[in-house]
Amino acid sequence: MRPLSAFAAGLLFGLGLIVSHMADPAKVLGFLDLAGRWDPSLAFVMGGAVAVGTLAFAFARRRTTSLLGAPMSWPTGTHIDRPLLVGSALFGIGWGLAGFCPGPALVAASSGQPRGILFVAAMLAGMALHGLFARHRAARTTPASRT
Repeated sequence: MRPLSAFAAGLLFGLGLIVSHMADPAKVLGFLDLAGRWDPSLAFVMGGAVAVGTLAFAFARRRTTSLLGAPMSWPTGTHIDRPLLVGSALFGIGWGLAGFCPGPALVAASSGQPRGILFVAAMLAGMALHGLFARHRAARTTPASRT
């Protein structure tokens, strides 16, 4: 049942991205272009998403298990650190340059859009590089590697 519900949630999310034009980089870039020909229509999409998310989280916070019976697990981290700031900046720069963030890029790539495919390939390469650097940094800082 969980894989089916995950598939349904992903399908609903993807359809929402298509209907709202969030998978269209030109629409997203028009929204981000505050100094040019700004297109405010995506502000309504984001506002609707925030409203639905607020209600859903208020409901979920009162539960100890999910609707499918899995235990509820909430993030515990609350501090803002350098990796969070750098990652956020990179995310914003990528979104502003390409007009894609990961979800809409996957929708665009799955529909065969070359820009979406290129973005997903670059995103996967960046994730792989991050993994390599993180493993390298961890190996340098472990006590066993200092001997």
